[in-house]
Amino acid sequence: MENITRLAEHVRTEMSKVIVGQKEIIDQLLMVLICGGHALIEGVPGLAKTLAVKTLARICGLGFQRVQCTADLMPADVMGTNIFNMATSAFSLHRGPVFTDLLLVDEINRTSPRTQAALLEAMEERQVTIDGTRYPLGENFTVFATQNPIEFEGTYPLPEAQLDRFLLKIRLDYPSAGEEADILGRYEQGFDPRRLDLVSIVPVDPALLAAARQDIGAVRIEPSLRSYIVTLVRRTRDWPALSLGASPRAAIGLLFVARALAGVEGRDFLIPDDIKTAALPVLRHRVLLKPEAELEGLNSDRVIAELLSTVEVPK
Repeated sequence: MENITRLAEHVRTEMSKVIVGQKEIIDQLLMVLICGGHALIEGVPGLAKTLAVKTLARICGLGFQRVQCTADLMPADVMGTNIFNMATSAFSLHRGPVFTDLLLVDEINRTSPRTQAALLEAMEERQVTIDGTRYPLGENFTVFATQNPIEFEGTYPLPEAQLDRFLLKIRLDYPSAGEEADILGRYEQGFDPRRLDLVSIVPVDPALLAAARQDIGAVRIEPSLRSYIVTLVRRTRDWPALSLGASPRAAIGLLFVARALAGVEGRDFLIPDDIKTAALPVLRHRVLLKPEAELEGLNSDRVIAELLSTVEVPK
């Protein structure tokens, strides 16, 4: 597990030069990258969502593009389009921002369902189809989509099919008083988030990320823990407060994220706490509460926590 632990330590160290606190969020962003998945990031404006993803790309030596979603954003604005070249009398592909490594889709719920659906193929198949021709995306292609938990006017809620494509749903909260004072202190000293080139960020060895991904496959899982994952996921499908439970893809995601967590801790074996830690970010966006449960003030995190407490933990 040396490659995963080295990568995690390096990313945490370098991210701390830019991001104050948010250690759990940084680890979850890293989990997404190691597992080769995608993440939906939810938080109010001003919590450094864009800055965190941009910094992660810089640390790992990956390409970064950002798309600001609006109601009139078209699929071609994201994927690209063929443009006729008068000089050569031929069409040439003008590549959109999707042709990158880390794609930040800002406020994804503000764009139309047509554009949201255009991202499905890219997220699931790591390819895009433009005018009938398929174009592969890089092996590091990762979508980090953000959405605002407030101001739902004029938004298009993501359909369940697309939500299920996200490996994790990461929720950001306000920093503590001490962390917020530290943020102000950095700005007083001249920190500028638009000039990351002035921050002494040390990039990681490009081969380390690929090696860390291979290490995940070496994490052993006992049959009892595999059954524990299956029981948790299946329990969501008949839980009284839920009208929609988690899919088999959720069980796969739970397995991968739990193994990545074990690797970050330097272990080549899984323990129940790895699964419990992964459960909230993996499952919270894959379950749907019944209307009466929402009226009672319940949310997905609370329901999943209650569900976890009812499933017997393997010895």
